Amino acid sequence: MVESTKPHPITIDLNQFKLHIELKKRIEVTLHFNSPSRRFYLSVIALIVNEMKRQGKMTSIPLEGHHDLLALLNETVGGSAGSSETENLMTRIYMKWQHALPNLEEAPLFMVLGKKKGYEEGMGKTYHFTEAEKDGWANLFEYKGSHENVRLKFAIDRIGATLDDVVIVYEDFLNAEAWEKFLSSLKEKKAEPDKPIPEEPEVAVPPLEKRTTLLPSRYRWVALMAAIVVVLGTITLVIWKTYLKPGPGDVASMEKMAFPLPDKPSIAVLPFVELSGDPKQEFLCDGLTENITTTLSKIPELFVIARNSVLVYKGKPVDIKKVAENLGVRYVLEGSVQKSGERIRINAQLIDATSGHHIWSEKYDRDKRDLFALLDDVTRNIAVALQIKLTDGEQARVFHGETKNLEAWALASQAWDVIQRATKEDVARAKELAEQAVKLDPQYGFAWSLVAWSYFDAVVFGWCASPKEYLQKAIELNQKALKLDNGLFCATAMLGSIYLYQRQYERAIEMGRRSIELGPSIAINYAVLAITLDYAGNFDEAIALGEQAVRLHPFCPLWYLDVLAGSYRMGGRYEEALALYKQVLTRAQKEAYNPFSAHIGLAEVYSEMGRVQEAHTQAKEILQIAPSFSLENWGKTLPFRDPKHLEKRLTALRKAGLK
Repeated sequence: MVESTKPHPITIDLNQFKLHIELKKRIEVTLHFNSPSRRFYLSVIALIVNEMKRQGKMTSIPLEGHHDLLALLNETVGGSAGSSETENLMTRIYMKWQHALPNLEEAPLFMVLGKKKGYEEGMGKTYHFTEAEKDGWANLFEYKGSHENVRLKFAIDRIGATLDDVVIVYEDFLNAEAWEKFLSSLKEKKAEPDKPIPEEPEVAVPPLEKRTTLLPSRYRWVALMAAIVVVLGTITLVIWKTYLKPGPGDVASMEKMAFPLPDKPSIAVLPFVELSGDPKQEFLCDGLTENITTTLSKIPELFVIARNSVLVYKGKPVDIKKVAENLGVRYVLEGSVQKSGERIRINAQLIDATSGHHIWSEKYDRDKRDLFALLDDVTRNIAVALQIKLTDGEQARVFHGETKNLEAWALASQAWDVIQRATKEDVARAKELAEQAVKLDPQYGFAWSLVAWSYFDAVVFGWCASPKEYLQKAIELNQKALKLDNGLFCATAMLGSIYLYQRQYERAIEMGRRSIELGPSIAINYAVLAITLDYAGNFDEAIALGEQAVRLHPFCPLWYLDVLAGSYRMGGRYEEALALYKQVLTRAQKEAYNPFSAHIGLAEVYSEMGRVQEAHTQAKEILQIAPSFSLENWGKTLPFRDPKHLEKRLTALRKAGLK
């Protein structure tokens, strides 16, 4: 029977299927779950709260062990609105908990009593609530796992409430007694399948202060409490061992890591999942993933895997521990994005793959005009979860401030993603996207820098008829980008490459180091500076930077491997150079990559190692690709600071039979 006369801030009323929340100065709302399928979801909320109360803590509740009970709820109060088969029922709950229940504004699963729906442009009928109220409500529904392995939490702690603040009411009972009485009534109704479940009359809940508590005798009470403690302890232990405690197969193995973990927090941002079902919204999803990755990459205390390396998991079932092992990271961020009219809903959760624990999760429901502020919030929350404190200067540099044009931002994000692959087709596509972005926002420095890169790549790779004109265009556009934003890591890195092309080695190295300061986890910054140092004659540091570039981008474009292999070659580490060049050739056919530079490198390495016949074989491959190849013309393209280093390479190629 009733245990207390104290009013409760949160009441789950299973008599009328209403949820009352009254937290002063934060949220005050009464929701009516007024149809069979809606009653089912309020019953699920009650189930989760009851289980948390049984465990005595705010925690995620695994649903696998409660399927029979969920089926009972579905077939009685739920009116058999959906299949009770495990797969269908679990997926249904997962999706509704994730998307429909947190939607206070459109309220697809309840009526908001005392409020009328109004119209807003592009949104249809909605209820009027403040952003804080909508965010508070959305954050109550925490989910983990997958469609088949669902763990749910009614996160009342996020709105400042405790388990003592929430009560389940049924008939004249509270909490565990109310829940058991409720289930008993459902079992009785199920035994009469031909009788329809009547709508409950709108009768007021009896006032709490008039309820009384019936107690058994003193000794029976003590015995009962002791039994309850034993049972609850046993249940808690079983649940922990069965569901909550990660098994050895559920966590990433240090022994299976493809790379040793860095000495600072390491993270991979998985491609966010687009849930709107509209292919046209993929650009938004990709831009969001790119933005979060790039923003995190500017934080010195983090080690962030490159976006393109994580892109291999897009659209595929993901095993978090395998992701962590393949990329060599401890933390994995996953999430989803859904656009509805002018609203954008984002769910994100950060997982420690080495323990299997979710260390942070959040849901956001904002106007699309607030997207950039939302993305900064996500980054800040991740930094806080990883116990990283940013200085004022770091915050000013890290967080978004380049454009307020959503479409321009999405186009530039896509261009940055594409241009790093460094193929002729990708660079042309990136140029087209970046030019569209600057038309939408002429003050967008990042987009201008990408247009500049497209011109410079055309010069470097010989894709233009007038290198001199293209180089000048690249310089002008890069200066424009830096004038708009002098903190652009990509523009700074490119400036370093331009200085190298002009044989201004010290300035090139200075800009390369500056680009790494601006983007300490941006892999391409390390690869570009490695090229500069290689030509400047600092081979050991070039090797270290090339290795760091590949570590940050494990599934990197082949030109990264070409760069690192070249540094190994110049540093006299021939076996390592051979292994990388062979890897380039193996992948080149599949990835439409021009293997010319790899054949050049192999010819040089084989000559240096005295393997003349194999060097001659590589020379034949070179002449098949470029029949007019000459050492004189080729040597002019190599900006070595020390002529001896250039001559070393030319001598090796002469031994291979090239002229």
